[in-house]
Amino acid sequence: MKTAPLPVFDGHNDILLRMQMAPKKRGAIWLTGEGRGHLDLPRMQAGGFAAGIFAIYIPSPAAPGAPDYDAMMDNPPYEIELPAMIPLGVAQPIALSMAGHFLWMERASDGAFRVCRSVAEIEAAQAAGAIAGVMHMEGAEAIDDSLDALHSFHAMGLRSLGPVWSRPTIFGHGVPFKFPGTPDTGPGLTDAGKRLIRECNSLRIMVDLSHLNEAGFNDVAAISDAPLVATHSNAHAITPSTRNLTDRQLAIIRDTGGMVGLNFATVFLREDGKRASDMGWEAVLRHLDHLITHLGEDHVGFGSDFDGAAVPDGITDAAGLPNLLAAMAAHGYDAALIEKLRWSNWLRVLRQTWGG
Repeated sequence: MKTAPLPVFDGHNDILLRMQMAPKKRGAIWLTGEGRGHLDLPRMQAGGFAAGIFAIYIPSPAAPGAPDYDAMMDNPPYEIELPAMIPLGVAQPIALSMAGHFLWMERASDGAFRVCRSVAEIEAAQAAGAIAGVMHMEGAEAIDDSLDALHSFHAMGLRSLGPVWSRPTIFGHGVPFKFPGTPDTGPGLTDAGKRLIRECNSLRIMVDLSHLNEAGFNDVAAISDAPLVATHSNAHAITPSTRNLTDRQLAIIRDTGGMVGLNFATVFLREDGKRASDMGWEAVLRHLDHLITHLGEDHVGFGSDFDGAAVPDGITDAAGLPNLLAAMAAHGYDAALIEKLRWSNWLRVLRQTWGG
């Protein structure tokens, strides 16, 4: 009899963007698989993907004459300019549509997927053999200055929010994609951004620091009364991308009881900064070792960026998660440490942030 895969909590994925780009195909994208991407219900079940944070993300329109960004990332060094700010009137309808896809996933799954708003609901879903999904907003372009929309999305189930993606918003500035580079790339939070962080704390919405520049990171650290979390970021000391976290930032996160989700994106794992997926486990394990050393074993998890980036060939997609766990075991991580990294660390920080 085949052994069931160990349950994994994933801190970040972009399957909702795939549905938004091809809404008429969402049944195939989610329920049966369409032979592409990293996520669908069958592959998630096969790999032990038991819970995750699902991003509402507004893509920037392609600028006329824009360079081939993938080709740039294939051949570092590179620097990609920040896209323009996306207006509220453009962002809100897209965000509402993507929230609709997320809620539809539960209705369409015949009990195999549950939208969760608390740790108790995540644990109940896992006990019932259902995948638990948490609504996240990656970049707050759909939130207005009054923050009324924040309350509306919270009522729909929003429990995690990143103030920025890698572009400016009315709340702050994201880092440009650059390798090699530093996250110290621009100004901090705006006054509206500071109000947003305080309101997220009040509503117990987790604030995601991934994509935020260093000045904005410092502002959140000074304002927030919740654990600091970067859902999908890696160690800048190993891969000096603007998107990765310096040891100083890791220390600040550690001191708040927060955590970092290891990003599977090859451009943030490889020491050479390349997008190529033909890599072994060495870089993945080096990042995990570094994060554990600087944060502690209770403060590290996974934040795959599935459906949003190229990932190592050894993982391939959600069905490949057991391969990662096997590599960690072969590296010397014992079962208790692996359990923390794949599951309980995320539940701890969510419980501490959300309450209950």
